Amino acid sequence: MLHKITLFIFITTSAFSQEKPIPFSLVEAVEFALENNYVGINAARDVEIAKLQKWETTSTGLPQIKAAINYNNWLKQQVSLIPAEFFGGNPGQFAEIAFGTKQTLNATVTISQKLFDGSYLVGLQAAKVFLEISENAKEKTEIDLRKMVAYAYGNVLLAEENLKIINSNTTLLENNLRDLTKVYENGLIEQESVQQLQLTLTSLKSNQSYIKRLKTIAYQMFNNSIGLELNSPVELTDDLDRLIKIYTSLTPLKSILEVENVVDYKIAFNEVKGRKLLLKLEKSKALPMIDAFLNGGYAGNNDQFEFLDNSQKWFGASMFGLSVEIPLFSSFGRSASTKKARLNFEKSKSALNDISEKIRLEISRARSDYEFAVEDLAIKKKALELSENIARKNEVKFLEGLTTSFDLSQAQRQLYTAQQDYLQSMLNILVKRIDLEALINPPLKN
Repeated sequence: MLHKITLFIFITTSAFSQEKPIPFSLVEAVEFALENNYVGINAARDVEIAKLQKWETTSTGLPQIKAAINYNNWLKQQVSLIPAEFFGGNPGQFAEIAFGTKQTLNATVTISQKLFDGSYLVGLQAAKVFLEISENAKEKTEIDLRKMVAYAYGNVLLAEENLKIINSNTTLLENNLRDLTKVYENGLIEQESVQQLQLTLTSLKSNQSYIKRLKTIAYQMFNNSIGLELNSPVELTDDLDRLIKIYTSLTPLKSILEVENVVDYKIAFNEVKGRKLLLKLEKSKALPMIDAFLNGGYAGNNDQFEFLDNSQKWFGASMFGLSVEIPLFSSFGRSASTKKARLNFEKSKSALNDISEKIRLEISRARSDYEFAVEDLAIKKKALELSENIARKNEVKFLEGLTTSFDLSQAQRQLYTAQQDYLQSMLNILVKRIDLEALINPPLKN
């Protein structure tokens, strides 16, 4: 019976430990990251905070209603001195009198409303700009997330392809070494030829071990970029060849010439709007502020706490009023603040013009980098084909005794370098195209 229970526990544990990998295309990975990456989540929260901040600012200019209840109990009433002659006493003498009752209860309700306040009007506009800034920050965060996920996705694919190639090269070289060892044992070649291949194989195996480690790190970085636990099993459904075909067949991005679409320009433009509002705020401080209020309440007086009795008398009162505050002279402090705000506003306009030119330069550079990456892929592909051809010919010549093991090793290393360069050029196309598209934030292609 104990054996059966142990077997059941083992089978159950194994079933749960073998999690099914989560499949992700590149587009699915980006969408998942936007919803689950902590940075993206907080960016969305910042937008919600800005919306609440906007309403909080708006509400200060709407009617405000406050209620108050005040209860007072004189433990010892204050005594006032009144000339005694008021009550028929002798002149020069005073009578001690306590005015009012020992206990009082007052209940009031006050309604207040801003009638005019320049700073409030500016505050409303500033809250709107703050919301736009938060939305711009969220957009930039999403762009950075998309780039980060795409880079991580590409690095995983590169590691996978690298491992496939080096595994294939290792297997091929092991077969060659095995065949060559038999030839050496028959006394047909020198030991140096065998040792040369052994040296190449050792280097390959070292690279193989290194790439396996890189692959593990690449998967962990991918998981981190999309918001998964580092060691969660995932499966990437896109392959590098498919993505490169998509990203090399795309038409040029015409809309990137519209600098206003670039998120960095939007952020700088909102900075100008914010500085302009600060200038308006300083100007508004010279305007009067007008508030109105209306209150009403009841007061009760008694020597004992009998305010809940029906016999208690209540006395009502109400009042309406206006409050006007007019700034007259600030020893030129307001003038200095206004001039400072104007200079900051002018600085922000200059910064906007500067960033506009830098964005155009960045677009031009990003487009050039992408076009070069496409051209470089064709060059690296041709170089790979030539290296493969050279390696095959040297292998045949070596087996026929027409070339040395050193020449064969050099041709093989040249092939391995060409393979790595070709894979890297494939990844460069993906990276450079994403950098280019990130400037205007178009959707990723499926």
